[in-house]
Amino acid sequence: MDGYYLIPANSKKSMLIFGLFTMFDLILFGTGLGISLFLVMFVPLTNTWITVAAITPGLITGFLVMPVPYHHNILTVIKAMYEFYTTRQKFVWRGWCAINEQSNEK
Repeated sequence: MDGYYLIPANSKKSMLIFGLFTMFDLILFGTGLGISLFLVMFVPLTNTWITVAAITPGLITGFLVMPVPYHHNILTVIKAMYEFYTTRQKFVWRGWCAINEQSNEK
């Protein structure tokens, strides 16, 4: 194997709906599409800006549930970035040695 590990790429896809979405993703996207459909049906679309505003909820939720490489979707990327920048980051050094460099004595 030349030092490489063989891990199936789709090992978690069987837990997702259509191999891409969680239930929350589908509810979010369905809600956005429902609001857009409601606005398109009942708001007079006389202007281009009104039309764009009417379809914006569907476009935004579609963007949020769009799959991206190395993450589940854009929403998880935004959540990870928010958590990274709002929580205190503390990185504790743990080297490869059996004994840590600093002693625990006071």
